[in-house]
Amino acid sequence: MLNSFKKDMCIVRPKINPQAKLRLFCLPFAGGGSTAFRTWPNNLPNTVEVCAVEIPGRGQRLSEPLIRKIDPLVKQIAEGIIPYLDRPFALFGHSMGSLLGFELSHFLLSDCNLKPVHLFMSGRGAPFMPDREKPIHKLSEKDFVQKIRNYNGTPKEVLEHEELMEIMIPILRADFEVCETYIFKEKQPLDCPLTVFGGLQDSGANKEELKAWEKLTTGPFALRMFPGDHFYLLESQVTLIKTIAHDINTHFNLNSQ
Repeated sequence: MLNSFKKDMCIVRPKINPQAKLRLFCLPFAGGGSTAFRTWPNNLPNTVEVCAVEIPGRGQRLSEPLIRKIDPLVKQIAEGIIPYLDRPFALFGHSMGSLLGFELSHFLLSDCNLKPVHLFMSGRGAPFMPDREKPIHKLSEKDFVQKIRNYNGTPKEVLEHEELMEIMIPILRADFEVCETYIFKEKQPLDCPLTVFGGLQDSGANKEELKAWEKLTTGPFALRMFPGDHFYLLESQVTLIKTIAHDINTHFNLNSQ
């Protein structure tokens, strides 16, 4: 059973919309937080309400202890979003967020008999695929920062700001530990539509690894590729968001009254 949880600390709604037909929960990439999704409502129909998931150790939860394993993190996210599941919902996750979204979907189904109307996974191969990258969360600070720099997801201004990096390095280490200690466990396939996004130049998640997600649902599957590397979504944000709305509407009518 889920325990009570202070929901307003877990969910950030950039544009509160009580009349929305569907809620889109956005799960963070490593080192990311709810601010990555603050402008998303600008390019979505007003029938969709964006709910950005804030996990411990960042944003308005900066003072909370970081969580370094996926199971307790997924359980805490579930506790936070349960009060918002009073209407249809979809999940979007990029990179680490894809793992969180996949495990959260199964957790909600098994514990609460709830399932998303659509899943959106981005920037990460299917969770049963072997990881081609060596773990980095235990590297020295110098080597760890260099690896992070290579991902192109952290602004140069942050990387060169000593005080900000003192905050960011423990967050990034914890998030990479979540991903690098993850062990896939065989589950019954989901039955919801699943769309997977990737960057054409992303060496960490190639087309074959992204397409492998198809094995994890019996529902409709789509793979959509964008120009760019692992953080293609920073350059193609508007197109990505409009594609999400289109794909939701294909299987769930967002326009009917």
